[in-house]
Amino acid sequence: MADPLVSPARPATPVLANLTPLEQLRAGRMPRRLVQLLVGLWLYGASMAMVIRGSLGLDPWDVFHAGVMTHVGLSFGTVVILVGVLVLLLWIPLRQVPGLGTVANVILIGVATDATLALLGTPDGLVARGAFMLGGIVVNGLAGALYIGAQLGPGPRDGLMTGLARRTGLSIRLVRTSLEVTVLATGFLLGGQVGLGTLIYAVSIGPLVQFFLPFTVVALGDGQQAQSSRRSEAQRVSS
Repeated sequence: MADPLVSPARPATPVLANLTPLEQLRAGRMPRRLVQLLVGLWLYGASMAMVIRGSLGLDPWDVFHAGVMTHVGLSFGTVVILVGVLVLLLWIPLRQVPGLGTVANVILIGVATDATLALLGTPDGLVARGAFMLGGIVVNGLAGALYIGAQLGPGPRDGLMTGLARRTGLSIRLVRTSLEVTVLATGFLLGGQVGLGTLIYAVSIGPLVQFFLPFTVVALGDGQQAQSSRRSEAQRVSS
């Protein structure tokens, strides 16, 4: 009998496979993975809307989206979609190939953001706004883990980061930091909102996604995992 005073161990994180877009579709467990992808992307857009309604600062990419929105007269979600398409075009010189999840990411997050913004008003009072902001950040971490764990391809912004790191030989950390500082500064100059939420998001989103991933990564078949391991090793040796 298990000791009731001992907390159960967190599940070990299944390996995130390094698969081509075609291999992602052939990897099995597609109904589960597809539902998880769609739920994760919709929650991601909804969580962005929660942070926006909190009005205490946005994450770096949303600062950029908000800054662009003030100049083009389009909805926030439409700007998210258009920026996602433009970022996806940058994959071409990097020789990145989008997966099903990548394409769904470009479209669905913007739609979900606009739909949630239409339902949510800006709450009254600092406490309620803070609750919206913090709740949105936590849900964003869960949503990110859900769509990453579906293993159907990265989002356009994540793919840009990994593609640049591979082509330049720079570290993921340096490339990600450089990208986010660039979009944050540009968005701020365009009129996007920077505040406490921007800082909290920056320091918490990584740990949140890492916390949720063990519960959300869909384990694939042994053959796909072995194939992914061989490809990763070949890339490591050739780099």
